[in-house]
Amino acid sequence: MTTASLRAWRFVHTWTSLICTLFMLLLCLTGLPLIFHHEIDEWLGAQAEPAAIQAGQAPLPLARIADAALAQHPGKVMQYVGFDQHEPRAVFAILNASAGAHPNDSVTKVYDSHTAAPLGPPMSGFMMVMLRLHVDLYAGLPGKLFLGLMGTLLVAAIVSGVVLYAPFTRRLAFGTIRTGRAPRTIWLDLHNLLGIVTVAWLTVVGATGVINTLSEPMINHWKATELADMVASQGQGQGQQQPRAPASLLPVDRAVEQARAAAPGMTVSFVAYPGTAFSTSRHYGVFLRGDTPLTARLLQPVLIDAETGAVGATRHLPWYLTALLVSQPLHFGDYGGLPLRIIWALLDLVSIVVLGSGLYLWLARRGRTAPAALTLRPAPTA
Repeated sequence: MTTASLRAWRFVHTWTSLICTLFMLLLCLTGLPLIFHHEIDEWLGAQAEPAAIQAGQAPLPLARIADAALAQHPGKVMQYVGFDQHEPRAVFAILNASAGAHPNDSVTKVYDSHTAAPLGPPMSGFMMVMLRLHVDLYAGLPGKLFLGLMGTLLVAAIVSGVVLYAPFTRRLAFGTIRTGRAPRTIWLDLHNLLGIVTVAWLTVVGATGVINTLSEPMINHWKATELADMVASQGQGQGQQQPRAPASLLPVDRAVEQARAAAPGMTVSFVAYPGTAFSTSRHYGVFLRGDTPLTARLLQPVLIDAETGAVGATRHLPWYLTALLVSQPLHFGDYGGLPLRIIWALLDLVSIVVLGSGLYLWLARRGRTAPAALTLRPAPTA
């Protein structure tokens, strides 16, 4: 590789890293507790323990859960009701001022599926703050897109760092830390070593994070294309943006029964009430999932006429929403239980060191007139 090429790659690595470092540090720090949010919320007592039940006692109908939620929040309407696959007896209910109101204005509560007793919010206040900072910086869609841009710069910094790694370390044995040198040289060796060790993980987390920031545009595109086609295929909604609203609302449990019959072997994940982002003004949107570690993350929507109970169209989600659903648990290491999440947390801590050391090296270099440790020559042997 020529000196000019090395200079160009170093320029890319330096400035993409500098621009995104502070935001990546924020995401690493907020992402760390989110990896263990179930355990932390349990420790904080965010949710009450479900009451004891008799052996073989069946869960209540979802309509009973919805009625309990509406009674607890007068003036609100149901948007979604569904199941937490990590907590078998937990049913979540999402309410808002209207069916089409913004998700950030909603109220989410968890109920006991067997008694309809309220168990509390799905997350503690502390964890919700961590989530909002991690997802959108409390800035909604602009915040998400901004963090997506920072994630893209992170991926560019990783690629350029990999390109630069071999020329800078080719005269050093892998893992060498020149402890007898100046602190800046030691930190350079640690930065290079920890960076190359975590490169695959950091790339995966960065790329899945970018995908997650595009969730709103993806869902809006799905609604404008796939969902619109599903409605039009039933002879409804043609010539208008949304089909006619139902004169009366079918009980939600009847919609679930119809959806299960249309997609046998699948389990209900959540139900979107008519008028919400995942349904139409006339249909329930019943989203079902599989029962394997992978298919449990993939959803299949079934539209159920909210007045007649007739099964509307059903189809698999397009590739971009499938990529979104797969990337969400992968981003937080939520595929392999607690052991994988512990590994994710350790790698997160190492990434904080990589980001912090990179910032330190740049600041130290700014104070030197002859930055030998970061010249374009390969690093000398110890």
